[in-house]
Amino acid sequence: MAKTIKAIVKLQLPAGEATPQPPVGPALGPHQVNTMEFVKKFNEITAKMEKGMILPVVITIYTDKTFSFEVKAPSTSYLLKKAASIAKGSGDPRRNKVGKISEKQLIDIAKVKLTDLNCYSLEKAVEIIKGSAKSMGLEITNE
Repeated sequence: MAKTIKAIVKLQLPAGEATPQPPVGPALGPHQVNTMEFVKKFNEITAKMEKGMILPVVITIYTDKTFSFEVKAPSTSYLLKKAASIAKGSGDPRRNKVGKISEKQLIDIAKVKLTDLNCYSLEKAVEIIKGSAKSMGLEITNE
């Protein structure tokens, strides 16, 4: 018999550094889920990733107080900032460019994000990532 879903909780947690403190505890506590078990499993799965990288997580909680979760790819803005070596995007992306990113870097980011994007081809994924880069104030080079 299939389990009945009680709730779906979406969080953004640092890779390998989740704790039962907020936001995990307050999000899972009302559903009576074993918070320490989730933290242990999440940290185990994300241990080999870059420490502190913010990862979106979708936690499915069932009526029998068990759970399953899916770790998604890091946010597009995080990957773009890391590739361009900048701290944050531009407040005015039309006038103030804060960095440069190459087509090759865009393709690499699109490959990472392809499963989470609303498209099926790599070319379309690159276009989506390119739009995000432009809205952050990044200049795209053909290197």
